[in-house]
Amino acid sequence: MTTLREVTVLGSTGSVGRQAIEVAQQNPDRLRITGLAAGGGDVARLAEQALALGVRTVAVAKATAAQDLQLAFYAAASKRGWSRGEYSLPEILAGPRAAQELAARPADVVLNAITGSIGLEPTLSALRAGRTVALANKESLIAGGELVLAAAAPGQLVPVDSEHSALAQCLRAGQASEVARLVLTASGGPFRGRSAAELEQVTVEQAMAHPTWDMGPVITINSATLVNKGLELIEAHLLFGVPYADIDVVVHPQSIVHSMVTFADGATIAQASPPDMRLPIALGLAWPDRLPEVQPALDWTAASTWEFLPLDEVAFPAVRLARAAGEAGGVAPAIYNAANEEAVAAFTAGRLSFPGIVQLVARTLEEAPDLGVPTRVEDVLAAEKWAREHARGLIAGG
Repeated sequence: MTTLREVTVLGSTGSVGRQAIEVAQQNPDRLRITGLAAGGGDVARLAEQALALGVRTVAVAKATAAQDLQLAFYAAASKRGWSRGEYSLPEILAGPRAAQELAARPADVVLNAITGSIGLEPTLSALRAGRTVALANKESLIAGGELVLAAAAPGQLVPVDSEHSALAQCLRAGQASEVARLVLTASGGPFRGRSAAELEQVTVEQAMAHPTWDMGPVITINSATLVNKGLELIEAHLLFGVPYADIDVVVHPQSIVHSMVTFADGATIAQASPPDMRLPIALGLAWPDRLPEVQPALDWTAASTWEFLPLDEVAFPAVRLARAAGEAGGVAPAIYNAANEEAVAAFTAGRLSFPGIVQLVARTLEEAPDLGVPTRVEDVLAAEKWAREHARGLIAGG
């Protein structure tokens, strides 16, 4: 017998949040969304989502957006032909801690699809309240790794990234003691096959042209530099407890095989499906169960070729750098992530070359003081602040 799960969606107006709502609406007997949180930049969409879903609570990070949201509710209701008294407004939480408060409210699953390390506090809040966290906010785990792992009970964190969802599915094929290696697949981005010298002249427009996925600017450029794969390597280690030395990255341009696990007997189990985020989102919300007809399966009547290529770590050193940051532990992964965000901003503003992105991250890590192991969120935030300021200083200094 299937049970109905109540879901809170943090980051509901973003790409992952919108797709999660679609998945829930396609499975009304399995999923009911009862809370929504967003930054507050698109109150019209947030109001429409809240009324369509009939949620109990809506949270906005911008305190000044609360009044705009209330007006947007009335506008959305009017469009639906409702007179003012025929519907009830959800409770509105507003301010920088609104998502954190909502994450602790009653729900079976909290999907954290907030972008950036501001997702760390809501992740911890949901875990401490005993909620299952479907984690699409990789930065909160990377930046606050030790804090998140300390707060999470076994099975309480469920990955939503396509690669980590794939690993979780493949790991079902054996016992933890039988795992030999995790294999993360990477599309290789738009510059696959180029040498380090050829990357010197890359433009922002070229870096934004991802061959497979449609993503926001930071994630798209992270995919081009392979910083994204470096972050995913750190996340895989934290989620599954496999040593960094036993996690590989292989380039797979077709993005059909989302990741693989090699077991002690030599068997490799792969998870394959057309590139579509609805599948890992649905698994994250219903884990360990599968929802019916989430997306079309692979068509085995059509001929296809899948390629797997070794990663060129000379042209793309971001994965090697992330491995070193992960092995260093403490706040090093947070510094890696924060310095990269500053470097990407400088690149898109024309103040840094494409190879300069990872070079800046490397210098920031090299010059970081010993900030120790974080014991509270403030330690992580202080490390990120140092990394951002140091990276900006390096950019300004040329």
